[in-house]
Amino acid sequence: MEYLMGIDVGTTGVKILIIDIEGNLKGSSTVEYPLITPKPGWAEQNPVDWWNATCLCIKKILKKTGIKGKEIRGIGLTGQMHGAVFLDQNNNVIYPAILWCDQRTAEECKEINNIVGEDKVFEITCNPVLTGFQAPKILWLRKNKPDIYKNVKKILLPKDYIRFCLTGEFATDVSDASGTSLFDVRKRNWSEEILGKLNIPVEFLPKVYEGTEITGYVKKDVAKITGLNENTPVVAGGGDQACGGVGNGIVEEGKVSVTIGTSGVVFAHSEKVIVDPKGRLHTFCHAVPGKWHLMGVMLSAGGSFRWLRDTLCDEEKKEGKKKKIDPYEIMIEKAKNIPVGSEGLIFLPYLTGERCPYPDPYARGVFFGLSLKHTKSHIIRSVIEGITFGLKDSIEIMKEINLPIGEKFIASGGGSKSNFWCQLMADIFGKNIARLECQEGAPFGAGILAGVGIGLFEDVKSACKKILKEKDIFLYNEENFKKYENFYRIYKELYPSLKKNFDNLSQIL
Repeated sequence: MEYLMGIDVGTTGVKILIIDIEGNLKGSSTVEYPLITPKPGWAEQNPVDWWNATCLCIKKILKKTGIKGKEIRGIGLTGQMHGAVFLDQNNNVIYPAILWCDQRTAEECKEINNIVGEDKVFEITCNPVLTGFQAPKILWLRKNKPDIYKNVKKILLPKDYIRFCLTGEFATDVSDASGTSLFDVRKRNWSEEILGKLNIPVEFLPKVYEGTEITGYVKKDVAKITGLNENTPVVAGGGDQACGGVGNGIVEEGKVSVTIGTSGVVFAHSEKVIVDPKGRLHTFCHAVPGKWHLMGVMLSAGGSFRWLRDTLCDEEKKEGKKKKIDPYEIMIEKAKNIPVGSEGLIFLPYLTGERCPYPDPYARGVFFGLSLKHTKSHIIRSVIEGITFGLKDSIEIMKEINLPIGEKFIASGGGSKSNFWCQLMADIFGKNIARLECQEGAPFGAGILAGVGIGLFEDVKSACKKILKEKDIFLYNEENFKKYENFYRIYKELYPSLKKNFDNLSQIL
């Protein structure tokens, strides 16, 4: 038998799955590792933890499935984007990886805009510089840890450190490189202009490949450690969102997915470079060769629902434990009993600041319209609705800039497991919502890219048509859509009216 492996180097752990060439999931395994927060707003990890977890996870999944290493025809890589891994001349990690959610680099973002020019950065990279991106992290290390920076010889993105460990090759892909603020998204290569102005040697950065290109082969010592076969091809893969797009079939014009995990993402395929002139959406290279994608990212989607569970829903957690069901199911059952719009209770889901459409680290969560009539059930429904309104913001921007989007969206992530939430998304977006049989997202997409890279499939589009199967669909209710539009108009007005207050509150705190 022939199989494909997808490796996802996530923020909480590494997840690996194996699929056959028909796209059937044969097994998955996860190994977690710690997140380090040495100061408020900082987020770091030890890349060696990623590698140790990856080796263990490979061994676990091969044992679990009974599949032999020699039956794995190709490996695709994906993972958390934007992080910075610093290596010395001996390829040793010399500083903890600074992650996508780290907020220490606000001053370095300003510095990049001053040196390169804010308009020039946007013109080349198609995005504003954000604290989470890689370039400001490099400047931070140079400014604050000069004794460490002087020993830097290579800078990698998280999944590409695992690639180096697997193959000994320094390589990345166009989708992940798009989130560094050092990449020319139109030309699909490193920007010599930005690198020159920031005095970052291009030699520090890996070679860039399209998502389906083979970047190296599993080394002999790694094969011995993991059980993989020596010389197994490893393709470029992509950042977690681009690979998630492939795994959801968002590989042709008009296709859009909505993912509700800890964060929330609206992801759309584009045949050409389309940029939101106000910088509210990200425009990156897609993992599909020669294509691009646009996405809106909200920071606290499922994270807001988890906060609600852990803060106000002890009763539901106890009931869930007693009935041996997920407390989220109990929370959603209570939300079902509340009418559309939660009788005027509106929730802003900015619990950790926001990214799209408001790149504002100081934005905060708000319950608006709270009255004596409102119960916990109202609060639960309003949080679900508020998260979905936040996702709708990105959809409305896509319409505004004339990005082609179809009448059916693909839903994935934890939130999409709920029929209620899928129907609510359909009613708020005014779009039908479909789910796929396999909702493994990023590592599944990485596996598909591996299959294309080694020639099992002609291209990504045909692979997705062959492999991905729709499970069910939720048709939007026109009456509910009209009701939600009234509440959404109020939702949209709340952030602009509160922005100054958010700023003032941050100064006080």
